[in-house]
Amino acid sequence: MHLEGSCHCGAVRFSLESDSPYPYMHCHCSICRKTAGSGGYAINLGGDAATMKVRGSRYTGVYHAVIREPKKRSRRSRAERHFCLKCGSALWLWDPRWPDLIHPHASAIDTPLPKPPEVVEAALDYAAHWVDVPRGGGHVYCAQWPHESLAQWHERHGLKE
Repeated sequence: MHLEGSCHCGAVRFSLESDSPYPYMHCHCSICRKTAGSGGYAINLGGDAATMKVRGSRYTGVYHAVIREPKKRSRRSRAERHFCLKCGSALWLWDPRWPDLIHPHASAIDTPLPKPPEVVEAALDYAAHWVDVPRGGGHVYCAQWPHESLAQWHERHGLKE
């Protein structure tokens, strides 16, 4: 599926091809919450990094989050969280460990996205107390991270494009 995205002010526009365009996961970790202003809709799409085209790249910044886990030394993430330097919109994540993938934020996508048949509520151990986590059918709950990847989730639901 062809995806078009942009920041809020329009300084950055991007496009890419995605074989996993369903926004399948709500991530409740503090990194997504604080860097994307999200109650859980951050990095939940997958795309082909080779197809990524960016207009206004001079307005993009990169943030490497600090990962803090109990009883472990804090460390800098290798993942690059791209955002607009003018308006602060979270745009996409790229990680050198998986160089062929790019993960645009669903909130930055302008193309109408398909509604997922199931939503993974991930990192619930880190959810802010004020977040109203959806309950009921159609949700899978994970204290930490799901055991299946974005691609595996799409394949299990027969949604891989």
